[in-house]
Amino acid sequence: MPPRHVALACLVAVLWGVNFLAIHASLEQFPPFFLIALRFGLLAIPTILFIPRPNVKLRWLVGYGLGFGTLQFVGLYLGMAAGFPTGLASLVLQMSAPFTVLLGAIFLREKLTTRRVIGIAVAVAGLLLVGVARGGAGSWWPFVLVVIGAFGWAIGNISSRLAEPPKPLHLTMWMAVVPPIPMLAVSLLVEGPEQIWASLATAWTAAAVPAWVGLVYTIVLGTVLGSGIWVWLMKRHPAGVVAPFSMLVPVVGISTAWLVLGERPGPLELVGGAIVLFGVLWASRMPATALVPAPEPSIPDPPVAESRLPEPPRAEPPLPDSPKLEAPAPR
Repeated sequence: MPPRHVALACLVAVLWGVNFLAIHASLEQFPPFFLIALRFGLLAIPTILFIPRPNVKLRWLVGYGLGFGTLQFVGLYLGMAAGFPTGLASLVLQMSAPFTVLLGAIFLREKLTTRRVIGIAVAVAGLLLVGVARGGAGSWWPFVLVVIGAFGWAIGNISSRLAEPPKPLHLTMWMAVVPPIPMLAVSLLVEGPEQIWASLATAWTAAAVPAWVGLVYTIVLGTVLGSGIWVWLMKRHPAGVVAPFSMLVPVVGISTAWLVLGERPGPLELVGGAIVLFGVLWASRMPATALVPAPEPSIPDPPVAESRLPEPPRAEPPLPDSPKLEAPAPR
């Protein structure tokens, strides 16, 4: 990846890392299923009215919406609502990177180079180190939910890659059309109208301002800007090259959770974050021989072949002079 694309991938990691704080603030006010429906419903309305439908196959649009927009956030929101720590959620969700590499090799036939495999393995080892340092003897159910969300993210990555959208931002916006109706139906069945109404009744107080700020952040910066850049990068590079940059998200997520929520990382977490950085950079770095074009070998000029053109016709010898017959003069 060229340096400017690496910078964009790092920007997305920062936006998505801070996004976990925004989600945490919104979950303090709204139940998880209803929050997903509200988040994408507010984005779907202007999308349908003002954004042309992307010129992609419907199955990849629906696949992107179900994977990235629905399954990812169902697992993430439910896991965080069940008490999974904000910083640790940003870590576990990055299991989407090895999931994406695996799915890319299966469905896109992307080559797993030795450098990429080693980089991914090192980054995953760093994630595991951070997880061991952060984890405790808590319930496994929230952890499994966040892992399911990571798998949904990987499905979205592959769907966006297969879609090959001419305008990635249009695909990102129209992805938001898929989740609202099924999520609202699930919210009515699981959470119930009473819980939804209770969250809306107190949503206009001063205490709910952080929840609305978090919701706006997830819509504008997390979804529109972050996902738009991500799909743009997925269109131009193999999924296995772009996906490892998502492993930088927990570094940002854990750091911001430390500063804002007091979830202080320990020495092992800092070491694990450094290992993650090294693994991502190693997996995405091109060999020096690939960056500098090799000089073209000097090829001797081919021997000039003998001309096979037909010989020009030989001049015929002049005919002997013959007496000229003159026409009689008119009378």
